[in-house]
Amino acid sequence: MNDKFRIDSHKLMFHPRRVADWLEARNNPELAKKLYPIYVEISPVGFCNHRCTFCARDFMEYKKRQLDPGILKKRLNEMAGLGIKSVMFAGEGEPLLYKELPEMIELCAQIGIDTSLTTNFAALDKDAAHIYVKNCKWIKVSVNAGTAENYSQIHRVSENEFHKVIENIKYAVETRKSNNYKCTIGGQLLLVDDNYHTAAALAGKLKEAGADYFVVKPYSHHHESITEVYKNVDYSKFLYLKDELAKYDDSNFKTIFRSNTFNKLIETPQRYKMCNSVPFFWAYIISDGKVSGCSTFLENETFDLGNIHNNSFSEIWEGERRQNCINYMKSFDVKNCRLNCRMDEINYYLWELANPGGHVNFI
Repeated sequence: MNDKFRIDSHKLMFHPRRVADWLEARNNPELAKKLYPIYVEISPVGFCNHRCTFCARDFMEYKKRQLDPGILKKRLNEMAGLGIKSVMFAGEGEPLLYKELPEMIELCAQIGIDTSLTTNFAALDKDAAHIYVKNCKWIKVSVNAGTAENYSQIHRVSENEFHKVIENIKYAVETRKSNNYKCTIGGQLLLVDDNYHTAAALAGKLKEAGADYFVVKPYSHHHESITEVYKNVDYSKFLYLKDELAKYDDSNFKTIFRSNTFNKLIETPQRYKMCNSVPFFWAYIISDGKVSGCSTFLENETFDLGNIHNNSFSEIWEGERRQNCINYMKSFDVKNCRLNCRMDEINYYLWELANPGGHVNFI
């Protein structure tokens, strides 16, 4: 099984107790208050060192802002006690530009929160690399081209950045090997018309660097994005890449071509009729401290649950704004949502649980 980490699916079935609690609490406001997310994405900074042509967060304008480190430490400690199991440091900015990130990663390891990084990896500090590889469950590097020239075009940086990132991946792999760490290290390409021709080259470079996997996923247009260059990509013409990339697979390296995700853009299947994951199973902390119930609608007041700089996480999660968001989602038209959002597969799963067909007891 190439996708042993279920990147093209979901993992909610591994949390049956939380799902059972959701089934009981989804229509009970008092019970819903105490139903905390499993996973939180945190954007420690709003600024970025790259300007990728497809950036879904361009509308947020890469603001020069960041989370207060003292407050974030307090909130992470609190979140661990509330049953939050994982944090991904990523967001609208580049997380490695947050100078306090290493101590946040170490803190999470101490208090029992799993951590991960989604990063362009260009700003990697060698001392910090040791901390990341030692403590993170996984690191996924956005390398959206297989040649320096194409990388420069897509990331809108110098060609030298491409070579730096590949060397940083090699260094992370070597750090893992020499210390017997367990961190999974992978690369990702967001496939568009301007980079598909270098996908195979990138697979080769990542394999040579010692990465564990290479993910290829489609672009999904954000309704607020400034750029519209890739809004109508025809992904049917790129499906052949799955077999081409599979030639690089072996026991140590896997290519994960997200066929399920691609096919939903090509065929546009009938979706679930309600988003049941928001605001229950995850949350997003923006670089200004706001807690959002949904990563698609960042800075939308309807999904703004509060700010960690002003209130504790429990006050925010059990507060009136979140209850208002829960009520709003009951009539929210999912046609207005972003295709293939992070909670898409989970929503298919939850919809079926809440609306079972006949004969479900004949297992």
